[in-house]
Amino acid sequence: MHSSSTSGVRLCLNSLTSSLSLKILAFTTALIPFHSINASKSYQYDSVVDGKQLTVVSVENPTTIFQDGSHQHGFGYDLARNYANSLNVKLVFKTVPDNATALKWVAQGKANFAMTTADVRTIEQKHLTSFSATCGDISSLQQNGLNTNLNWVFKHANDPLTQTASGFVCQGKQSGSIRRLASFYNRNVVEEQSWDNIQRDLNQRMPIYKASFKNTAAKYDLDWHLLAAIGYQESYLKPNSVSPTGVRGLMMLTNGTAKAMGVSNRTDPAQSIEGGAKYYDQMLSRYSDVPLPDRNWYALVAYNMGPGAVDQIQDKIHAQGQDPNNWVNLYGYLERNKASNGRYRQAVQYVTRIRAYLEHIKTSELVNI
Repeated sequence: MHSSSTSGVRLCLNSLTSSLSLKILAFTTALIPFHSINASKSYQYDSVVDGKQLTVVSVENPTTIFQDGSHQHGFGYDLARNYANSLNVKLVFKTVPDNATALKWVAQGKANFAMTTADVRTIEQKHLTSFSATCGDISSLQQNGLNTNLNWVFKHANDPLTQTASGFVCQGKQSGSIRRLASFYNRNVVEEQSWDNIQRDLNQRMPIYKASFKNTAAKYDLDWHLLAAIGYQESYLKPNSVSPTGVRGLMMLTNGTAKAMGVSNRTDPAQSIEGGAKYYDQMLSRYSDVPLPDRNWYALVAYNMGPGAVDQIQDKIHAQGQDPNNWVNLYGYLERNKASNGRYRQAVQYVTRIRAYLEHIKTSELVNI
């Protein structure tokens, strides 16, 4: 047998072994009662459930979490948060500089599990156990520009916490929720060659309106970067913008919305930013039952489509037996139906681009001017 063929066989065997291990681990979750597992060890599951808190440590990168101050979101973060919700506990999410530190936290019991991109050999050398954070759904990560090596690392393989986590991510793979979450956090939603033009626009226009964004955001206790991201998506920060449907101004307000928000001149940038901020704040209040960061995305879709349209979608999601206040479900509904509904297609593009612009504006050197 040629060496290349031998490598291929080994690769297939390794892949099969990994897949079987994940399935066995998830299957074990359903078959083994927690009280029948060796009680002489101190497992994380009991302390998490009894203490109502799940502590996760991760290295901050585009696949795991984006954070600035109190604003946190990201594929890995949302996945961990949804797992914490399934346990009915609070998520405490910590970030560290590197994988080695994250692994050390798990070994020392400072975190219940780690989200890393460390290789299996390194994890095993630390006498820890791990599995794919997507139950092997590598294609969903790859297609959306996310790191395919993302894994969850635990102290003990037979800890019920490890087993319920494995079952959770494998169920997410089967239901499609992992694929939908990865799609929302697509790193390629804005083409790479477009960022130079975007940065040029921001360099030219943001200094003119930055003070208005910051002052208005402070008035409504909002993130000024998010307001600026909305403004860029709406008009490229051009106060004289007009759409074929008659919306106009930097924040592209309809005539009716402008009047309701007290805006007398939609092309006045300060008034437009004020009106946009006030309306967005009202949308946040309308969806106060939706947890953060999901509430931000709900408010953005409502800003784009109108709250009535969002409410109708929530009713349909509820009728399907799903949680209407879970962003994965709302986004999934828009995604599934965007081919037949132009408003849904526009809403998907709207919210994903604003997320990308928000991250760019927060990390750009521009904010330090």
